[in-house]
Amino acid sequence: MFHLATKNEQEASKADVTVSNWQLVYRRLKKNKAALWGGYVLLFLILLAIVGPYLTVHDPLRVNFSARLLPPSAEYWLGTDHNGRDIFTRLIYGMQITLFVGFSSVFVGALIGVPLGIISGFYGGAIDSVIMRIIDVLLAFPGILLAIALVSVLGGSIGNVIIAVAVFSIPTFARVVRGSTLTIKKLEYIDAVRALGATDLRIIVKHILPNILSPIIVQATLRIAIAILVASSLSFLGLGAQPPSPEWGRMLSDGRNYMFDYPHVALFPGLAIAFVVLAFNLFGDGLRDALDPKTKK
Repeated sequence: MFHLATKNEQEASKADVTVSNWQLVYRRLKKNKAALWGGYVLLFLILLAIVGPYLTVHDPLRVNFSARLLPPSAEYWLGTDHNGRDIFTRLIYGMQITLFVGFSSVFVGALIGVPLGIISGFYGGAIDSVIMRIIDVLLAFPGILLAIALVSVLGGSIGNVIIAVAVFSIPTFARVVRGSTLTIKKLEYIDAVRALGATDLRIIVKHILPNILSPIIVQATLRIAIAILVASSLSFLGLGAQPPSPEWGRMLSDGRNYMFDYPHVALFPGLAIAFVVLAFNLFGDGLRDALDPKTKK
């Protein structure tokens, strides 16, 4: 009973410390008004992507040539495109695609890059050299060019865009995690845990990974903005989402032929991409400052 009580008390203490740490992060994040604004905007956009399609009255895919290229009005808030489809409705539905591509591609990239970084930094030696040389090869290619090459080989689709963006996200996660792992594994308590007989797997899962979550979270937030921008660029070039998908890059590509006579067709998808990317960048920068241990008081 004494052992059980002690264990429960330890778990409760750890939970209290975790809650306290995140409360501290939130208090420090609140001091950065731009980051807080970005976070609230992202929360609003995620909620809008979930419930927005249930609030719209127009079909994002239905063609209506009698209403083509109409300016913004009470019926069509942001106007219509060259096929008579409501731009506002298509932006709402396209938000689901954009956020899904951004989150899923970064998740897949982190799922591969984080273990590679931990293994490389923890074991070092030949393993580190092999992994880092592979990472260097990937880093030698500009991200957008690597994504274009992969999608050109795999074919244009949302799934292939996610794979392409995930691949060029792997090196960034691997580099960041490797550096953090090298710092953590040199600490004395890691040597103490190893002396007590802990296995490498237990050390990595219980002691290293929890202590490098902060840079992983920050990097993931910033990478989502880049992933959205790259995915939109691929769709703009015709290598990503295919018609009649309401993906924002695809909408921007369709509207570029009407930019001078009907600027609203390309203006609103372009503003949507810029707005979301800006919100992620502001929130990511603020989160980096809030989680930076060097600035804690």
